[in-house]
Amino acid sequence: MSYISNAARSARAATVALAAGCALLASASGAQAAKPTVVLVHGAWADGSTWSAVAGRLQSAGYKVDVPPNPLRGLVADTATIAAFLKTVKGPVVLAGHSYGGAVITDAATGNAAVKALVYVDAYIPDEGESLAQLTGAKPGSMLGVKDPSTVFDFAPYAGAPAGDVDLYVKPSIFPAAFAADESRHDAAVRAASQRPLTLGALTGKSTAPAWKTIPSWAVIGTGDKVIPPAEQVVMTARAHAKTTKIRAAHLSMVSQPAAVTKVVLKAIKASS
Repeated sequence: MSYISNAARSARAATVALAAGCALLASASGAQAAKPTVVLVHGAWADGSTWSAVAGRLQSAGYKVDVPPNPLRGLVADTATIAAFLKTVKGPVVLAGHSYGGAVITDAATGNAAVKALVYVDAYIPDEGESLAQLTGAKPGSMLGVKDPSTVFDFAPYAGAPAGDVDLYVKPSIFPAAFAADESRHDAAVRAASQRPLTLGALTGKSTAPAWKTIPSWAVIGTGDKVIPPAEQVVMTARAHAKTTKIRAAHLSMVSQPAAVTKVVLKAIKASS
């Protein structure tokens, strides 16, 4: 009888050990699954390649990175596109936006419990009812904040445009100094030639309920930004209670200083995990 009792005890011990091992494996698997995906949203007159250096660094650090295309067709349409994309991402998300992309993520993340942190890079951080045109001209310093758009933009029609709407291209004579002052003349000229247009309607579209009121935020401000005045960025980051880092950079700070921008994204990841 003692032999049977000992065997039973051994079997129970083995079962307990197996269960503990499975629990540890499940815990480790859960921890791995909980690692956030970083979604990077580009701004106007640009494409996803502006995030390339940051995306590469985040991938090297072991994070899954998505850089979905921002259509640049208007705030309502672009917000809907990015919001729909976010719903396809499994697990937690850290969401970053550059420039106009900041306005897009502000609306797209609202009500999405998977988004754990917002990161704004030289970005618009609108409150409800505000537009890009309004924020661009709120403080002096923007090369795009003018009353007559024809002095800054070249206009082009696009298929299916609402009455009066057009695509806006930043004039090649203005683009380098406004967007890429810390890049070489050659690179800035290439960037100007390959820019993706934003619609005129996107400048006047009004933001809805902002996600930064419920989601923790971080921000990077390039002190040499000539698109969104740094003084206005300070106002926007302060009201969003964003943990803010200032760096010496022009508007495309994630291109000229990717290590500094990546560091802020990693801080947001760590704080939200």
